[in-house]
Amino acid sequence: MYLEWKRLQRTGLRRLQEARIPLYERTKLHRGYASHVVPGLFQTPAYAAALLSSISRFHGTPNDTAEAVDARMSRARVLHEGTHRFALLVEEAVLRYQVGDSETMAGQLGHLLSVMSLPAVSLGIIPFAARERGMWTLETFDIFDDQRVHVELLTAQVTLTAPGEVGMYVKAWSDLQELTAYGADARALVTAAIDALR
Repeated sequence: MYLEWKRLQRTGLRRLQEARIPLYERTKLHRGYASHVVPGLFQTPAYAAALLSSISRFHGTPNDTAEAVDARMSRARVLHEGTHRFALLVEEAVLRYQVGDSETMAGQLGHLLSVMSLPAVSLGIIPFAARERGMWTLETFDIFDDQRVHVELLTAQVTLTAPGEVGMYVKAWSDLQELTAYGADARALVTAAIDALR
């Protein structure tokens, strides 16, 4: 299903954030990939406000950023509840693209370090130095229990449920995971990004 953002966001961003909460609550295994911004579940309020404000401005939607941020933070409670598992991969560029001011970015990167230690979370970073990439940089996508994929485009969200299409994103995620740094190596990449802000 292809839904344009202008349709999904016509009354602002809050409703869209709230509408996704049940999907996150019922998903047992959430895998995701982000190439340009920190995944929403891992965002701080300041980072989310800067990002959602720019999205609202770009798409010309009603500005309900504060309410949308509250809804996004409410959705993130799934990181601490139930038996959910989250395996997210981000390109190192996500750590370097500045959303908001330097203080916002430093807070966001520090938050990533704490999120990495949560028992339900596996956060991997694909370093710039990954050699012989067998998988190219893709659009942001989320896989929910191998049943559904959300792909974020500039103009729309695409929801895929056909097993063959879902399977392609699962394969892409697995290929990207082979390039990924975890643990101390991933923390070193985040720390280097924090140091670069000074």
